[in-house]
Amino acid sequence: MKRAWRRQWWLLGAVTALLIAAWWQIHSDQASAPGTLLPLAPDRITRVTLQTGSAPAEQYVKRGEHWWLDGQATPTRADDKRLTGLLGIAAAPVQSWQPASGYDLAKIGLAPPQARLELDDETLRFGAMTAIGHNVYVQAGERVGIVSLRYMPRSAQSASIQAE
Repeated sequence: MKRAWRRQWWLLGAVTALLIAAWWQIHSDQASAPGTLLPLAPDRITRVTLQTGSAPAEQYVKRGEHWWLDGQATPTRADDKRLTGLLGIAAAPVQSWQPASGYDLAKIGLAPPQARLELDDETLRFGAMTAIGHNVYVQAGERVGIVSLRYMPRSAQSASIQAE
């Protein structure tokens, strides 16, 4: 009987040690993660401006529960689903951050940027794809991050062409 109890205690100790190691690893990964592009909560953003290439800027404002095109003579409702996608870019996970001074911004497509997304008072500038992987350079303030290409914003015109 003693031998069976001893084995159970060893097993319990091993399981406890594995749980502690897993908790420590998760905590360590979260502490060292680069974070997201912006500290904004996407659901609290009320103004969006998107400019891609040389096309005119698209300006949106949230009124109540819906998004509207801003700066037009007649109020025009925007596609809420599309704007939700643009807002999600603020929470895009960053793979790494570097100071902008460490890059030649023209070489990575940030001078001038390929796209500019303003979310309330925060501005994201999107550049070229990275040499490896499907990622893109994004400037937020004085830092340049690398995020997945799927977070590159597209204008409403290109979105409607892709849907057809």
